[in-house]
Amino acid sequence: MSETHNGGRVVIAGAGPGDPELLTVKAARRLQQADAVLYDSLVTREILDLAAKGADMVPVGKRCGDGQDQTQRQNAINELMLDYARRGALCVRLKAGDPFVFGRGVEEVRFLTERQVTVEVIPGISAGIAAANLFHVPVTERYRTSSVILSTGHTSTCSMEEFDSVVALLKQGTPLVLYMGMKHLECICQRLLDAGFSPDFPLCAASRVSMPDQQLICATLGTICLLLVKTPLPTPVVFFVGEHAVPISQQTV
Repeated sequence: MSETHNGGRVVIAGAGPGDPELLTVKAARRLQQADAVLYDSLVTREILDLAAKGADMVPVGKRCGDGQDQTQRQNAINELMLDYARRGALCVRLKAGDPFVFGRGVEEVRFLTERQVTVEVIPGISAGIAAANLFHVPVTERYRTSSVILSTGHTSTCSMEEFDSVVALLKQGTPLVLYMGMKHLECICQRLLDAGFSPDFPLCAASRVSMPDQQLICATLGTICLLLVKTPLPTPVVFFVGEHAVPISQQTV
């Protein structure tokens, strides 16, 4: 990869699901070396406090309903990273979860490499994988599930062909891990019901994964929406859909 001429570079690092103890050692080291940190809204204060003293701390994350044009927001982030790198700085772009799992990390790497900026990507623990472990929800298991689907809540508005492929895999026993699904959850559940799934088909919701107030609600396609109206969950929320995607303690072997 081409080096930025003055030694500046960008590190795109995953902060994980929130618990600072789940941050990788490499990401922590880069924060301690950083001249600037551009961080997402979901990154916790404990993780931000690891940054080098005197580093520029720049909040660039989005919040639900904040009214920002997301294309303009991302363009501004790209230009900030480029500016820091061209000034010879070590800029850490700190992203919640994993940079390449619905995190626009690919877009940022592409933008920077096209401008000959040195980029390092550090993986983070994605919320869906963290939730599966912390709540003992098997998303893969020998002799039961050999694959898993990672999808966004925009599944509800995607093409019928794309949705049909998700349905086909679910019917074969492949669990669905659904990110950012709260807004379109009712539509997603209805589409699955229309596709022939039983109202009793399992669906779990994991809230604020890895944080002290994390919680898991286990329900079904037919009950989850009403349940979340009666008992709203703090965001962010990750959903598990599938016959095997329930906590081990609730499974029958």
